[in-house]
Amino acid sequence: MILPIVAYGDPVLKKEAEEIDQDYPFLQDLIDNMFETMYNAEGVGLAAPQIGKSIRLFVVDASPFEEEEPKLKDFKKVFINPIILEEEGKAWNFNEGCLSIPGIREDVSRQPKITIEYYDRDFNLVEETYDGLAARVIQHEYDHIEGILFTDLINPLKRRLLKSKLNNISKGNVRVSYRMKFPK
Repeated sequence: MILPIVAYGDPVLKKEAEEIDQDYPFLQDLIDNMFETMYNAEGVGLAAPQIGKSIRLFVVDASPFEEEEPKLKDFKKVFINPIILEEEGKAWNFNEGCLSIPGIREDVSRQPKITIEYYDRDFNLVEETYDGLAARVIQHEYDHIEGILFTDLINPLKRRLLKSKLNNISKGNVRVSYRMKFPK
């Protein structure tokens, strides 16, 4: 089932999300719905707060970046209750966007390598290290469950210049090809 994506301005996007356990109601259905919603919106990641659920869950499929990084060919993962244990390396800029903030893209500086601990879809505890675009996609989605948006990480002057566009998004004055839920 394709779910509406919560737009910029909704308080759920600025809230630190809660951990869940393997008995979370309809977890497998929720994960399937999140992938379907992400694909419908042509995204590479989707965090639960973006569908209005303040829980520590996100999904990624970085395979659209396969041309740039061939190792991402089948990079499809579920992250439950993740914790980034370490970020390392010299930060680098990359142009990011967000399904909750349509039409806005900005360069965001992130470290190129992370080590993360999380539960997978079957609730197995996993610790892995990622680099490059995989690390970046994970960091972006991880920020969502921490209540951080990519616009929080850009230069304050650029953020001020985007203020009217951001306000228009929160009012629903934006055209998108997918369902969205706008703040009241």
